[in-house]
Amino acid sequence: MKYDYLIVGAGLYGAVCAHELTKRGKRCLVVEKRNHIGGNIYTKEIEGINVHMYGAHIFHTSDKKIWEYINQFAEFNHYINAPVARYHDELYNLPFNMNTFTKLWPDVFTPEDAKRRIEKEREMGFCAHPSNLKEQAISLVGETIYKKLIEGYTEKQWGKKCEELPAFIIKRLPVRFTFDNNYFNDRYQGIPIGGYTQIIAKMLEGSDVLTEYDYFEHRDELKTLAEHTIYTGPIDRFYDFAFGALEYRSVRFETEILDMESYQGNAVVNYTAAEVPYTRIIEHKHFEFGTQPKTVISREYSSKWTLEDEPYYPLNDAKNTMLYDKYKAKADAEPNVTFGGRLGAYKYYDMHVVIAEALKTVAGLTNED
Repeated sequence: MKYDYLIVGAGLYGAVCAHELTKRGKRCLVVEKRNHIGGNIYTKEIEGINVHMYGAHIFHTSDKKIWEYINQFAEFNHYINAPVARYHDELYNLPFNMNTFTKLWPDVFTPEDAKRRIEKEREMGFCAHPSNLKEQAISLVGETIYKKLIEGYTEKQWGKKCEELPAFIIKRLPVRFTFDNNYFNDRYQGIPIGGYTQIIAKMLEGSDVLTEYDYFEHRDELKTLAEHTIYTGPIDRFYDFAFGALEYRSVRFETEILDMESYQGNAVVNYTAAEVPYTRIIEHKHFEFGTQPKTVISREYSSKWTLEDEPYYPLNDAKNTMLYDKYKAKADAEPNVTFGGRLGAYKYYDMHVVIAEALKTVAGLTNED
């Protein structure tokens, strides 16, 4: 059978493209190397709880059109992301706000108190030209916040000492002088009731879908089946790593079913002490205000990436950016292939941006204004 489009990858970007192209009367074949659809937003029901199998995904946007778009596929609840940070036996609210500051410093009660305290610490450690992440962070928020809430977590996340990380990784740190624990400033946010997988399934209706089907093992055959390819895999893999492999950080998950109603009382708790090997624990039931008798938690371990691992976070440093630019130049000249998504663009995308980019891609392919 002949198709108008071959879409490599059944994640959010590929699924939006498939849905929009199918609406326009195009025939789409979607191939996915994993044994399920959904990419990294895949959710699986365990003990009646929708578990985010590849890490927590909270939908948030200030774009009303994008919010209305995603809501046509599922009803969203009113979940607000309010993570907590644990440093040894201390708990703090994130992002940094008045709840955080009043616990850090017993003499802080008002926004002016907090501003004076932070400014005093900034002056003590201020560096006009920070050469690394540590200097940058202390120059922004001072020693206390850096030591308790930034240093250990960041070193686990990147696998390097803060003194070895470039300053640009932390261009700014969100500091709020209000008692507001809402992590995102976006007007619209929530979690789909019933999980994300149902959304992708609805988007893929009308397309032919093959899971456990590696594009690279069937590349020559697939080339003959469609006029145009939308590729959402790693851009360097598409070119057989001709210029070398782009680098990522990976994540390992340990998921556990616990015979209790609630383990930590919050969906997200970050562990900021360096001695704790994992970066955070996700308790999935709280995303949907679950009342199940059991709970499911996932510990997340940031890890060094190899070609055999799942790529998660692009290392967008100077070296990798130069390497990506070489691949991007080849991709721009590639006939009948469109590169997109997190891996195709070598960029970390929030979900609302993925949708916007996919809609833009389809508009370009179908010559729409």
